[in-house]
Amino acid sequence: MTSFPQRMLGAALLDPEIYEEVEADRGANAQAAGVVVLSALATGIGSIENSGPEGVLAHTVVAVIGWYVWAYVTYFIGTRLLPTGETEADHGELLRTIGFSSAPGILRLLMLIPALALPVFLLSALWMLVAMVVAVRQALDYQSTGRAIGVCAIGFPIYALALVASLLVMGPWPI
Repeated sequence: MTSFPQRMLGAALLDPEIYEEVEADRGANAQAAGVVVLSALATGIGSIENSGPEGVLAHTVVAVIGWYVWAYVTYFIGTRLLPTGETEADHGELLRTIGFSSAPGILRLLMLIPALALPVFLLSALWMLVAMVVAVRQALDYQSTGRAIGVCAIGFPIYALALVASLLVMGPWPI
């Protein structure tokens, strides 16, 4: 079994084998939550100039709630609306893989450098979305990346509502 830092790096590098390992490891729920929290803390710290110190906590809470809800919605969409003959997953498998797909968000610490804030935020958001597609493909045992993209595209608006809610509560976020 690979170490937690190796798993985070592998997830960020979009390694399907890491996502398979995390999916199968029922003991990795705390690690997945840790990745989500680390990514959220990086976002909060990186955007401290805009959100203030209270933004660190708010970003973390919103990210953890968003992770849980998005994993559940993805589970429902992937296993009930768009399953294949090979699809076999439980909510925990989606929690773990989607949690690890947050690994690129740790780069958001670089948003502390004002000139990098917007590019880092956009790049990390795109990278996390691509990682999410890999996570969903592996967790739901899809042969098609297109199907995983479809599941993520259907579920993303629900996750986006959490981001909008944080904008309303904290103001401009994180850029």
